[in-house]
Amino acid sequence: MANRIVVDPITRIEGHLRIEVEVKDGKITDAYSSSPMVRGLETIVKGRDPRDVWAFVQRACGVCTTVHALASVRSVEDALGIKIPPNAELVRNIMEGALYMHDHVVHFYHLHALDWVDVVNALKADPAETSALAQSISSWPKSSPGYFSDIKKRITRFVESGQLGIFANGYWGHPQMKLPPAVNLLAVAHYLEALEWQKEIVKVHTIFGGKNPHPNYLVGGMACAINEDSPGGLNAERLAYVGRLIKEGQQFVEQVYLPDLMAIASFYKDWGGIGKGFGNYMCYGDFPTNGYSDVSSFKFPQGIILDRDLSTVYDVDHRNNDIEEFVNNSWYDEYSEGPDTGRHPWDGETNIKYSGPKPPYDSLDVSQKYSFIKTPRWKGKPMEVGPLARLLVGYARGNQEIQELVNGALAQLEVPVDALFSTLGRTAARGLETRLVAQWTQDFYADLLNNIKNGDSRMANMEKWEPASWPAEAKGVGFSEAPRGALAHWIRIADGKTANYQLVVPSTWNASPRDPKGQRSAYESTLLDTPVADPELPLEIIRTIHSFDPCIACAVHLYDEHGKHLSQVQNISSCDI
Repeated sequence: MANRIVVDPITRIEGHLRIEVEVKDGKITDAYSSSPMVRGLETIVKGRDPRDVWAFVQRACGVCTTVHALASVRSVEDALGIKIPPNAELVRNIMEGALYMHDHVVHFYHLHALDWVDVVNALKADPAETSALAQSISSWPKSSPGYFSDIKKRITRFVESGQLGIFANGYWGHPQMKLPPAVNLLAVAHYLEALEWQKEIVKVHTIFGGKNPHPNYLVGGMACAINEDSPGGLNAERLAYVGRLIKEGQQFVEQVYLPDLMAIASFYKDWGGIGKGFGNYMCYGDFPTNGYSDVSSFKFPQGIILDRDLSTVYDVDHRNNDIEEFVNNSWYDEYSEGPDTGRHPWDGETNIKYSGPKPPYDSLDVSQKYSFIKTPRWKGKPMEVGPLARLLVGYARGNQEIQELVNGALAQLEVPVDALFSTLGRTAARGLETRLVAQWTQDFYADLLNNIKNGDSRMANMEKWEPASWPAEAKGVGFSEAPRGALAHWIRIADGKTANYQLVVPSTWNASPRDPKGQRSAYESTLLDTPVADPELPLEIIRTIHSFDPCIACAVHLYDEHGKHLSQVQNISSCDI
């Protein structure tokens, strides 16, 4: 008989996620992914001015900052036929590149690394040995024995005080923790460094967009004009500062993040065979270099791979009915066409009809609806989206830059190409693409600087931004590659107002419940056959789920009409930071 394991909430993610699995003979035989929280932004923006929607939907998340605003503005521009000038495109790419660097580094060290790194075991490390290791894999200057000795003393004070703070409730001493003490100490030291560094790279967003999270730079121009004479303008000094921040970000990626990633991965090669899933991957493409409508100019190529077959790449079309969302297992009203029918997002609905259990509860009734996440499909097939999908599509498309990067990493780890289709591959792909994006961001910055020096100050055609020029009805789609994967917003405009709006975010693709055919989505599929060493400490579940970097949306608390806190469910067996 299978044993049911419930992890609720999955911590170290954005939002609430519940994972239930059945384990038999030490392996997961079935899995269910459920989001017990609802967003409803699609309903909130109905009837509003389409030019204002970006400010609302950007609040879907405080971690994936700016990507929802970008997708929203692109959807309106697409509907109204607006094309932006080259410098605006470069600024958008720089802002997104800075986000990638920040997001991926924070994910690796602060959200995912502690699934592999044993903080307490780091106390057994010899600082001199750790220093030698650090200098053998990187030229990062903070690598002396004294530096690691100081880090070890800080950790010791944490442990001796009995107040581990951010390092509390981890899986320390778990049999699946395989790193030697020196590697653990190295990773913990860089965990702390990354906390300091991440405060710097976001300054790119504050310069171009006024603030972070949720910068303002997409509608009506940037927060500060590119004007040498203006006291608050983006003068040469501020532009140089942006360049320095991007360069320092690239150095951190090259000299800290990637060496640590490869060092840790070398001890977990067996995870190259775990977390494989169904093998369908989708990338919308992003970082345009010749306009948003020219997908051939995207730095991340667009495409779909089926059944891990890298010999064939299918195109993505957001305008026909290839993409549909189902609600057969989601807590929403069923479509009028029937419970087993999907709808294209332009025709989608978000009408809540919750019929699930009231927390706290022991387990889901998976014979009924069991999540607030809808179930998207491409031509009826589930898709995995995210860094792994991006690199696989680029690799299969013959992108030389991506192929060289991926082949080099496989050779360094001495693992076959098949290891990419795994939890290890998913985690490695995020680091590898950060190297690409860091360099691309440098290039975008150099191009912007050259354009400004050459006096290029072309403006967008703002006449189309005025409602008087709009048709009675219009519809558009804005897509991007958010750090977590393929993101798209669909809008219908009627009489100058938002008639319908739908967001299909990366975690909708990856975390959704089963479709009418019973097909599992990525989270549920990749957990199958995963070995679980200790059902009371299901670290293996956390590793695979965290490899996707789940983003279920901003947290929601439950109150009665008088503001009293009704219920709180806490998972005491995972590291809640």
